[in-house]
Amino acid sequence: MRVKLTGAKIEGFHCPAGKPAVFLWDTEVPGLGLKASAGGAKKYILESRLKSGKNIRITIGDPKSWTLDAGRMEARRLQTQIDQGLDPRQIQKEKVAKLEVEQRDLQRKSITLGDAWPVYVQARRHKWGDRTLADHENIVADKGTPAPLHALLPVRLADLTAERVSAWLKAEAERRPAQAALAFRMLRAFLNWCQFQDDYQDITSPDACGKKGREYLPKKQVKTDCLQREQLAAWFREVRKIQNPVISAYLQSLLLTGARREELAGLTWDCIDFQWNGLHIRDKVEGERVIPLTPYVSHLLGALPRRNEWVFSSPLAKSGRLQEPRLQHNTAVAAAGLPPLTLHGLRRSFGTLCEWVETPAGISAQIMGHKPSATAEKHYRQRPLDLLRMWHTKIEAWFLEQAGIDFAPVLSQTGLKLVNTA
Repeated sequence: MRVKLTGAKIEGFHCPAGKPAVFLWDTEVPGLGLKASAGGAKKYILESRLKSGKNIRITIGDPKSWTLDAGRMEARRLQTQIDQGLDPRQIQKEKVAKLEVEQRDLQRKSITLGDAWPVYVQARRHKWGDRTLADHENIVADKGTPAPLHALLPVRLADLTAERVSAWLKAEAERRPAQAALAFRMLRAFLNWCQFQDDYQDITSPDACGKKGREYLPKKQVKTDCLQREQLAAWFREVRKIQNPVISAYLQSLLLTGARREELAGLTWDCIDFQWNGLHIRDKVEGERVIPLTPYVSHLLGALPRRNEWVFSSPLAKSGRLQEPRLQHNTAVAAAGLPPLTLHGLRRSFGTLCEWVETPAGISAQIMGHKPSATAEKHYRQRPLDLLRMWHTKIEAWFLEQAGIDFAPVLSQTGLKLVNTA
């Protein structure tokens, strides 16, 4: 039916019973109609034909929301687009899609460091050890005294510019330089990760942790902490007094193998060959290296409790293994009257003190897992375990002699029986 639509006609128009829908077409604006459905709903519509010849029907809106004049104006606007060869439906889809993109972009730009940091930690935790994971959690924590990165958690990623990061680092470096340097390195790694994530790559500044920020980093001090020959006796005496046998054995083994602290802490029982006296160490350079299991170290490890898979186990640690032996070590070093000594200083001590027994540099480097530095070492020196054992046993015996530890391994029918006669 075609009539000139009026408010009264629209109000009185209803769908008769038994029909799904009926239409009332306006004579003033061609194609404009009122659709009444069986459920009682009414809508303005425009029915027209595209230049391709395809008929289309476009919903304009409910008369409760659209006045008649507004409905007619919208119908004319849509018909103008059709006359220009356009499809209003496609235009509307593109408009909605654009709005959705803009909305998502606004949401992404509102993401803060506090929103993204847990996502980063969760995505990377399988590549980290327990200590690294704990460091990333602690660096943003607020445990009475907020950690360095805690101040940046409310900041939007889009606002983490070089200027903002530099101002933050300058303030932090004045208060706690070492922690500030660690936080800066972690933030830089995080922003590098963001560059490869769809959710973050377009809203982070790749140079936020660039040259401008690095000028506020504390200057790295070359560490030279190392045990001297005459200090070995005092060091061993206090370390052997440590009540926790796992920590005591760990610290002594760290010195006598020259291993990295995490390499040794991550040692499992299946890495130890007590029969053939070999120690399989997961190496950060080569992936794995095998070094001799020297008599005294074998004695220390063989006496440890086998609570789980870890050699240096800890029933209190979530991971089940030793996490932080520095406190006991620092206490022992202080009791011995020695200068401050880090755990890495024990590794440095091994490499340095090996020269007292005239150990070839390549031998000590291979035991410690240092990357070969010369062509001959890389391609022509494949030292067997027996050769390493000859030197490593000699090195260990010299350490024990300097420490005043009377230790003598004796043979039994099943192999070495290690007896401490001290």
